[in-house]
Amino acid sequence: MVPAFLFPRYRFTGQALCLSILGLTAACTPQPEVSQPAATLPLQVTQHFDVGWAQNKWWDDGLAEVATYAAERTIYQKPRQFEYTLITVKEDFNREFNAKTDDYQRPDLFPVMKVNQFCRIPTDNYPYHFLTSLFFRREQPTQLHKLTTSSQEWCGATFKALTAEAAGYAQTYNSYWDGQGAGTRHLAGAMLFEDGLPYTLRSLHFARQPAFTVPVCELLQTSKAAPPVVYQARISVGPAAPTDTPEAAWQVRVQLDSTRQNRYWFARRYPHVLLRQTTWDGRSLTLRQVRRYAYWQH
Repeated sequence: MVPAFLFPRYRFTGQALCLSILGLTAACTPQPEVSQPAATLPLQVTQHFDVGWAQNKWWDDGLAEVATYAAERTIYQKPRQFEYTLITVKEDFNREFNAKTDDYQRPDLFPVMKVNQFCRIPTDNYPYHFLTSLFFRREQPTQLHKLTTSSQEWCGATFKALTAEAAGYAQTYNSYWDGQGAGTRHLAGAMLFEDGLPYTLRSLHFARQPAFTVPVCELLQTSKAAPPVVYQARISVGPAAPTDTPEAAWQVRVQLDSTRQNRYWFARRYPHVLLRQTTWDGRSLTLRQVRRYAYWQH
């Protein structure tokens, strides 16, 4: 069958027309366009990840994993303490809007894993708010499908979005910073995203203790929209020290460059919840609580 996203978009008035491609008759109702899958990481890198990680029935109970963390981040040269919420849940997208569907009878659905990251950070004069939503196709934990991130504080608001394309990602942005403003750009090639590492690294084959190099796009959860830096990062896995976390864990080191290193600790038990995180720029997370519930119900 020809993939639905290969059909062009048409407008119809009056009697619907049918389209025939390569001798196959398509439905009279045209299928809308959807973003192409982004360029895939080399096989020698993807072999270090479990592509079936999110296919586990664990995620089919209709509930979300809601993890809350004691967090710290440096803003205005001072470390700020706050609560950070990390939500992971399976959703169904439709191709027409490339967003969560309300109609589960549609023929153009596909499953994704949504990862929401939210925080409110107090400072001396006013708070910062960040919300980042990342979406991964369920069968591809290493491949970002879509991202939106926004920041709001008293100086202004910034919004950035990424959507997958055949050769990388299309980025749109709108920033209050001089020299940035509004625009679009293309991020070429396959890469991981620093914002997505708390999710993607959960799918590592931890027991094999892999070590490999892979492009990693720098953190997008900021108030600025300058062209992002893509590092050639070295990722390595090893057992965590018993004193690092309250339960048995794996430690993942992400060496972004010669002076910038992030570290992540994941529980050894599936689904490998993120227990702790430290980064080169002063961000840290320590797990307080993890629950599974339908947070959208009132």
